[in-house]
Amino acid sequence: MSLTESATSRVWEAAGLCLHYHDAGQGEAVVMLHGGGPGASGWSNFYRNVDALAQRFRVLIPDLPGFGRSSKPFYEERIGRFNAQVLKQWLDALEIKRVRFIGNSMGGHVALQFALDYPDRVDSLVLMAPAIPVATIASNPSEGAKVLRGYYHGEGPSMERMRAFLGALVFDPQGVDDHTLRERYERSIEPDIVEWSKRMAPRPERFEPLWKDLDRIACRTLLIWGRDDRVVPLDRALFMLHQMRDVRLHVFGRCGHWAMLEQPEAFNRLCLEFMS
Repeated sequence: MSLTESATSRVWEAAGLCLHYHDAGQGEAVVMLHGGGPGASGWSNFYRNVDALAQRFRVLIPDLPGFGRSSKPFYEERIGRFNAQVLKQWLDALEIKRVRFIGNSMGGHVALQFALDYPDRVDSLVLMAPAIPVATIASNPSEGAKVLRGYYHGEGPSMERMRAFLGALVFDPQGVDDHTLRERYERSIEPDIVEWSKRMAPRPERFEPLWKDLDRIACRTLLIWGRDDRVVPLDRALFMLHQMRDVRLHVFGRCGHWAMLEQPEAFNRLCLEFMS
Protein backbone atom coordinates (compact mmCIF):
# COMPACT_ATOMS: atom_id res chain seq x y z
CA MET A 1 0.00 0.00 0.00
CA SER A 2 1.35 3.42 -0.95
CA LEU A 3 1.73 5.94 1.84
CA THR A 4 -0.18 9.16 1.25
CA GLU A 5 0.60 12.78 1.98
CA SER A 6 -2.47 13.28 4.17
CA ALA A 7 -2.18 10.01 6.12
CA THR A 8 1.40 10.72 7.18
CA SER A 9 0.87 14.42 8.02
CA ARG A 10 1.77 15.55 11.56
CA VAL A 11 2.35 18.86 13.38
CA TRP A 12 4.72 19.80 16.22
CA GLU A 13 4.39 23.15 17.97
CA ALA A 14 6.68 24.83 20.48
CA ALA A 15 7.61 28.40 21.43
CA GLY A 16 5.30 29.87 18.83
CA LEU A 17 6.71 27.82 15.95
CA CYS A 18 4.76 25.17 14.03
CA LEU A 19 6.71 22.47 12.22
CA HIS A 20 4.70 20.37 9.79
CA TYR A 21 6.15 16.96 8.95
CA HIS A 22 5.40 13.49 7.62
CA ASP A 23 5.93 10.36 9.71
CA ALA A 24 5.95 6.90 8.14
CA GLY A 25 7.30 3.46 8.97
CA GLN A 26 8.98 2.09 12.07
CA GLY A 27 12.50 1.50 13.30
CA GLU A 28 15.56 3.71 13.41
CA ALA A 29 14.91 7.30 12.30
CA VAL A 30 15.75 8.76 8.91
CA VAL A 31 15.15 12.51 8.50
CA MET A 32 14.77 13.76 4.92
CA LEU A 33 15.42 17.48 4.32
CA HIS A 34 14.16 19.22 1.19
CA GLY A 35 15.73 21.93 -0.96
CA GLY A 36 14.94 25.64 -0.90
CA GLY A 37 13.31 26.48 -4.23
CA PRO A 38 9.97 28.30 -4.61
CA GLY A 39 7.02 26.13 -3.62
CA ALA A 40 9.26 23.48 -2.02
CA SER A 41 8.05 21.14 0.71
CA GLY A 42 9.18 17.88 2.21
CA TRP A 43 6.62 15.74 0.43
CA SER A 44 7.16 17.36 -2.98
CA ASN A 45 10.87 16.52 -2.76
CA PHE A 46 10.59 12.94 -1.48
CA TYR A 47 7.22 11.48 -2.45
CA ARG A 48 8.94 8.94 -4.72
CA ASN A 49 11.15 7.67 -1.91
CA VAL A 50 8.89 7.35 1.14
CA ASP A 51 7.40 3.93 0.42
CA ALA A 52 10.74 2.21 -0.16
CA LEU A 53 12.55 3.73 2.82
CA ALA A 54 9.62 3.30 5.23
CA GLN A 55 9.77 -0.47 4.76
CA ARG A 56 12.98 -0.48 6.81
CA PHE A 57 13.10 2.81 8.75
CA ARG A 58 10.95 5.39 10.48
CA VAL A 59 10.95 8.15 7.87
CA LEU A 60 10.46 11.74 9.05
CA ILE A 61 10.07 14.49 6.44
CA PRO A 62 9.69 18.03 7.81
CA ASP A 63 8.74 21.17 5.97
CA LEU A 64 11.61 23.37 7.10
CA PRO A 65 10.60 26.76 8.58
CA GLY A 66 9.56 29.09 5.78
CA PHE A 67 8.32 26.26 3.55
CA GLY A 68 5.24 24.13 3.04
CA ARG A 69 2.84 24.13 5.96
CA SER A 70 5.39 25.09 8.62
CA SER A 71 5.66 28.53 10.21
CA LYS A 72 7.26 31.35 8.24
CA PRO A 73 9.49 33.01 10.88
CA PHE A 74 11.82 35.90 10.13
CA TYR A 75 15.20 35.31 11.77
CA GLU A 76 18.65 36.85 11.77
CA GLU A 77 20.69 33.64 12.01
CA ARG A 78 22.05 31.95 8.94
CA ILE A 79 20.05 29.12 7.41
CA GLY A 80 22.01 26.12 8.66
CA ARG A 81 22.32 27.08 12.32
CA PHE A 82 18.69 28.22 12.71
CA ASN A 83 17.25 25.11 11.12
CA ALA A 84 19.63 22.79 12.99
CA GLN A 85 18.44 24.27 16.29
CA VAL A 86 14.77 23.81 15.33
CA LEU A 87 15.39 20.21 14.22
CA LYS A 88 17.17 19.38 17.48
CA GLN A 89 14.23 20.68 19.54
CA TRP A 90 11.80 18.72 17.37
CA LEU A 91 13.82 15.48 17.63
CA ASP A 92 14.11 15.98 21.39
CA ALA A 93 10.31 16.28 21.59
CA LEU A 94 9.97 13.04 19.62
CA GLU A 95 12.54 11.43 21.97
CA ILE A 96 14.80 10.52 19.06
CA LYS A 97 18.43 10.49 20.14
CA ARG A 98 20.23 9.58 16.92
CA VAL A 99 19.28 9.91 13.24
CA ARG A 100 20.35 9.34 9.69
CA PHE A 101 19.94 12.40 7.45
CA ILE A 102 19.09 12.53 3.76
CA GLY A 103 19.33 16.10 2.47
CA ASN A 104 18.95 17.73 -0.92
CA SER A 105 20.50 21.11 -1.78
CA MET A 106 19.56 23.49 1.08
CA GLY A 107 18.49 20.44 3.10
CA GLY A 108 21.96 18.98 2.61
CA HIS A 109 23.48 22.17 3.98
CA VAL A 110 21.23 22.00 7.05
CA ALA A 111 22.16 18.34 7.60
CA LEU A 112 25.86 19.21 7.48
CA GLN A 113 25.38 22.03 9.99
CA PHE A 114 23.47 19.68 12.29
CA ALA A 115 26.31 17.16 12.07
CA LEU A 116 28.81 19.87 13.03
CA ASP A 117 26.73 21.23 15.91
CA TYR A 118 25.45 17.90 17.30
CA PRO A 119 27.86 15.20 16.08
CA ASP A 120 26.75 12.64 18.67
CA ARG A 121 23.20 12.77 17.25
CA VAL A 122 24.09 11.80 13.65
CA ASP A 123 24.70 8.25 12.45
CA SER A 124 25.23 9.00 8.75
CA LEU A 125 24.59 11.52 5.97
CA VAL A 126 23.26 11.09 2.44
CA LEU A 127 23.68 14.40 0.62
CA MET A 128 22.35 15.17 -2.85
CA ALA A 129 24.20 18.18 -4.26
CA PRO A 130 24.22 20.06 -0.93
CA ALA A 131 24.31 23.86 -1.01
CA ILE A 132 27.96 24.53 -0.18
CA PRO A 133 28.85 27.96 -1.59
CA VAL A 134 32.48 27.63 -2.62
CA ALA A 135 34.42 28.87 -5.62
CA THR A 136 35.07 26.13 -8.18
CA ILE A 137 35.78 26.10 -11.90
CA ALA A 138 32.07 26.02 -12.80
CA SER A 139 30.28 29.31 -13.47
CA ASN A 140 29.09 31.07 -10.33
CA PRO A 141 26.22 31.75 -9.89
CA SER A 142 25.05 28.68 -11.75
CA GLU A 143 22.26 28.70 -14.32
CA GLY A 144 19.80 27.23 -11.84
CA ALA A 145 20.79 29.69 -9.10
CA LYS A 146 20.07 32.61 -11.44
CA VAL A 147 16.59 31.28 -12.24
CA LEU A 148 15.93 30.66 -8.54
CA ARG A 149 16.94 34.18 -7.47
CA GLY A 150 14.83 35.80 -10.16
CA TYR A 151 11.59 33.98 -9.38
CA TYR A 152 10.14 36.53 -6.95
CA HIS A 153 11.60 39.62 -8.62
CA GLY A 154 10.72 41.62 -11.70
CA GLU A 155 7.28 40.59 -12.90
CA GLY A 156 6.97 38.11 -10.04
CA PRO A 157 5.86 34.45 -9.93
CA SER A 158 4.16 32.87 -12.92
CA MET A 159 3.55 29.40 -14.30
CA GLU A 160 6.15 30.05 -16.99
CA ARG A 161 8.75 31.10 -14.43
CA MET A 162 8.00 28.00 -12.37
CA ARG A 163 8.29 25.86 -15.50
CA ALA A 164 11.69 27.43 -16.24
CA PHE A 165 12.86 26.91 -12.67
CA LEU A 166 11.81 23.25 -12.47
CA GLY A 167 13.24 22.69 -15.94
CA ALA A 168 16.62 23.91 -14.69
CA LEU A 169 16.53 21.37 -11.87
CA VAL A 170 16.31 18.27 -14.04
CA PHE A 171 18.16 16.74 -16.97
CA ASP A 172 14.99 16.37 -19.07
CA PRO A 173 12.52 19.26 -18.59
CA GLN A 174 9.83 17.16 -20.31
CA GLY A 175 9.92 14.90 -17.27
CA VAL A 176 8.37 17.57 -15.02
CA ASP A 177 4.73 16.51 -14.81
CA ASP A 178 1.82 18.96 -14.80
CA HIS A 179 0.79 18.01 -11.25
CA THR A 180 4.21 18.90 -9.82
CA LEU A 181 4.30 22.12 -11.83
CA ARG A 182 0.83 23.21 -10.70
CA GLU A 183 1.38 22.21 -7.05
CA ARG A 184 4.71 24.02 -6.75
CA TYR A 185 3.36 27.13 -8.45
CA GLU A 186 0.20 27.36 -6.34
CA ARG A 187 2.20 26.96 -3.14
CA SER A 188 4.75 29.55 -4.29
CA ILE A 189 2.07 32.26 -4.61
CA GLU A 190 0.53 31.79 -1.16
CA PRO A 191 0.75 35.26 0.45
CA ASP A 192 2.74 34.20 3.53
CA ILE A 193 5.24 32.30 1.37
CA VAL A 194 5.65 35.25 -1.03
CA GLU A 195 6.30 37.63 1.88
CA TRP A 196 8.75 35.25 3.55
CA SER A 197 10.57 34.40 0.32
CA LYS A 198 11.13 38.01 -0.71
CA ARG A 199 12.81 38.70 2.63
CA MET A 200 14.37 35.38 3.57
CA ALA A 201 14.78 33.23 0.45
CA PRO A 202 18.07 31.30 0.35
CA ARG A 203 20.97 33.38 -1.02
CA PRO A 204 24.70 32.63 -0.83
CA GLU A 205 25.30 35.09 2.00
CA ARG A 206 22.64 33.37 4.14
CA PHE A 207 24.51 30.05 4.09
CA GLU A 208 27.33 29.29 6.51
CA PRO A 209 30.76 28.80 4.82
CA LEU A 210 30.69 25.10 5.68
CA TRP A 211 33.38 24.30 3.13
CA LYS A 212 35.86 25.41 5.80
CA ASP A 213 34.66 22.77 8.26
CA LEU A 214 34.00 19.69 6.13
CA ASP A 215 37.07 17.93 7.56
CA ARG A 216 35.45 18.05 11.02
CA ILE A 217 32.54 15.81 10.01
CA ALA A 218 33.37 12.32 11.20
CA CYS A 219 30.19 10.37 10.34
CA ARG A 220 29.85 8.19 7.25
CA THR A 221 28.73 10.25 4.26
CA LEU A 222 27.37 9.33 0.85
CA LEU A 223 27.35 12.06 -1.80
CA ILE A 224 24.89 11.64 -4.67
CA TRP A 225 25.13 13.93 -7.67
CA GLY A 226 23.64 14.31 -11.11
CA ARG A 227 26.37 14.68 -13.71
CA ASP A 228 24.23 17.30 -15.45
CA ASP A 229 23.33 19.35 -12.34
CA ARG A 230 22.87 23.00 -13.39
CA VAL A 231 22.22 24.26 -9.86
CA VAL A 232 25.10 22.82 -7.80
CA PRO A 233 27.70 21.69 -10.35
CA LEU A 234 29.49 18.36 -10.05
CA ASP A 235 32.91 19.87 -9.40
CA ARG A 236 31.76 20.77 -5.88
CA ALA A 237 31.43 17.04 -5.23
CA LEU A 238 35.13 16.63 -6.00
CA PHE A 239 35.96 19.38 -3.52
CA MET A 240 33.92 17.59 -0.84
CA LEU A 241 35.63 14.28 -1.62
CA HIS A 242 38.99 15.86 -0.90
CA GLN A 243 37.86 17.51 2.35
CA MET A 244 35.67 14.95 4.15
CA ARG A 245 36.97 12.04 6.23
CA ASP A 246 34.62 9.10 5.57
CA VAL A 247 33.00 9.84 2.22
CA ARG A 248 32.04 8.18 -1.03
CA LEU A 249 30.41 9.55 -4.21
CA HIS A 250 27.83 8.18 -6.63
CA VAL A 251 27.20 10.08 -9.88
CA PHE A 252 24.16 9.55 -12.12
CA GLY A 253 24.48 10.31 -15.82
CA ARG A 254 21.58 12.05 -17.57
CA CYS A 255 20.50 13.45 -14.20
CA GLY A 256 20.23 16.97 -12.81
CA HIS A 257 19.70 18.39 -9.32
CA TRP A 258 16.85 16.04 -8.34
CA ALA A 259 18.43 12.58 -8.22
CA MET A 260 15.78 11.36 -5.75
CA LEU A 261 13.01 12.16 -8.27
CA GLU A 262 14.83 11.62 -11.56
CA GLN A 263 16.35 8.25 -10.56
CA PRO A 264 14.05 7.15 -7.72
CA GLU A 265 14.50 3.37 -7.81
CA ALA A 266 18.29 3.50 -8.02
CA PHE A 267 18.36 6.31 -5.46
CA ASN A 268 16.27 4.30 -3.01
CA ARG A 269 18.52 1.25 -3.39
CA LEU A 270 21.64 3.34 -2.81
CA CYS A 271 20.21 4.89 0.35
CA LEU A 272 18.99 1.60 1.78
CA GLU A 273 22.28 -0.18 1.13
CA PHE A 274 24.33 2.67 2.60
CA MET A 275 22.17 3.30 5.67
CA SER A 276 21.81 -0.40 6.46
